[in-house]
Amino acid sequence: MTEINDQASLSAWVREQFQRANKHLAEKGILFESVVTENSRYLAPHAAVWQIRAQDKKSYWVISGDLPADAVPIEAAGSAREAMKRFSYTWQMQAENIERSNTTDSVQLDFAKLLQKKAEMVYAISNEEKLWQDQV
Repeated sequence: MTEINDQASLSAWVREQFQRANKHLAEKGILFESVVTENSRYLAPHAAVWQIRAQDKKSYWVISGDLPADAVPIEAAGSAREAMKRFSYTWQMQAENIERSNTTDSVQLDFAKLLQKKAEMVYAISNEEKLWQDQV
């Protein structure tokens, strides 16, 4: 995990996470247009939640950081904090579905464990009141 102890390190981390978020969208066929920075949150070194507007004028919440990059339509959550809770819930459901599938694929089982662990981390961050005091 990247050590964030000065403004230069934070700026580099934010740039790296933005690139990961943008790459994730591109892999889904979504082309970036702009970021709504006032609604985005950077919780280094754990997670960045971006409100991104695509070229097709649709908007998305995108998460990146020390976790899998993911995206949901803006309608899925009213704020970055709610988006984090949505990602947490979605990942928990994905992990449970993998585990219930009776797969013996170790890659899938390891991914389910990762999703569960990161879902718990994201949920805990979303419940840290001091991180969200300036957001409704």
